[in-house]
Amino acid sequence: MVSITNASHELTRLGSRLRAARIARDEPMRLFAQRIGVSIPTLRAMEQGVDTVQIKHWANALWALDRLPDIAAVLAQSESPLDLARRQSQPQRQRASRRAA
Repeated sequence: MVSITNASHELTRLGSRLRAARIARDEPMRLFAQRIGVSIPTLRAMEQGVDTVQIKHWANALWALDRLPDIAAVLAQSESPLDLARRQSQPQRQRASRRAA
């Protein structure tokens, strides 16, 4: 299995932020795990950034923290540099002038 160092590092950071958010809410591990539908070992794995945790568990955790809309930005469609250049090079449409009646 190929391991990408940057991805592993980001998962570890994400897990740390998850743990910090749970603690900031003063929510015990047992209760939070129950709320998101995972076992305590799975929650521990999430907080450690283990890469085998299912994405649905992360989505449930984001929902429990009122952060589910954040997931929409992960692969949000963006305009490529080529599309942006094409759009900028097209002439602006102008309205027809009104004729005096």
